[in-house]
Amino acid sequence: MKIGIIGVGLIGGSLALSARKHIPDSEIYGSNKSEANLKKSLKMGLIDFELQKNDIKSMDIILLTVPVDIAMNQLIDLLDEVNDNGLVIDFGSTKYPICQAVALHSKRGQFLATHPIAGTEYSGPEAALPDLFFNKIQILCETQKTRPDLLEWAQDWFKKIGMNLREMDPVAHDQHIAYVSHLSHISSYMLGQTVMEKEKDQATIFDMAGSGFASSVRLAKSSPSMWIPIFEQNKDNISETLKEYINNLNNFKSLLDNEKYDELYDKIKIINSIDQILDGIAKTTKNN
Repeated sequence: MKIGIIGVGLIGGSLALSARKHIPDSEIYGSNKSEANLKKSLKMGLIDFELQKNDIKSMDIILLTVPVDIAMNQLIDLLDEVNDNGLVIDFGSTKYPICQAVALHSKRGQFLATHPIAGTEYSGPEAALPDLFFNKIQILCETQKTRPDLLEWAQDWFKKIGMNLREMDPVAHDQHIAYVSHLSHISSYMLGQTVMEKEKDQATIFDMAGSGFASSVRLAKSSPSMWIPIFEQNKDNISETLKEYINNLNNFKSLLDNEKYDELYDKIKIINSIDQILDGIAKTTKNN
């Protein structure tokens, strides 16, 4: 089986490692906008060959693991070029725009929109991990529009990797992901900015920073070239979540300024119940 990976970084490289393990007789082709990263991918053995434009027709599977704006720009051309039994899968963090872009394409049945709830703050082929997707959620959108035989193959592969499959409408996906992912990154960026602006002495930051700060600001290391296109594509949903988030921050500040510590205590006590929600999600994921 010939597999083409467009964008051999954290996600693409990790998919390459899983393909080597779970797909017999796979030949893996890859491309990267960075020539240095492409050479690293070849040297590391993540891919066997560089993916050229004239190779697209011979690919059985094409994995689109680039920033969402680049994916949007490339998808139509890929579907135009892919052979009649090839499958193109995207792995971006926004789903409604890309689903709309291919809605009327004659080869819509050869496309599958997915979003793995997996990743780290690192990028590039050296960030690839063999178990990145194990026991992680894989969102699938508009599966009824993907050709059944191609969908079955993809689902089987994702299950072999150890992923837990969930189907979701692309509009609902983008609304929900704004809260649980996109807002988290914005919060991390802004916390990093606030601390860097107030604490000019970097030694002081590192001396006083505990595990709480490190975990909260970890996502601030995420690449802007990946996240700015996500913010752009999901702008309306993110703006709505930010409005709610800012209201909550202002409310917290008001209680603090007015020394209403009992109300702050009660508020935080209620928020503590998120631990039960997260435990329930973890148990459900583990059992599936």
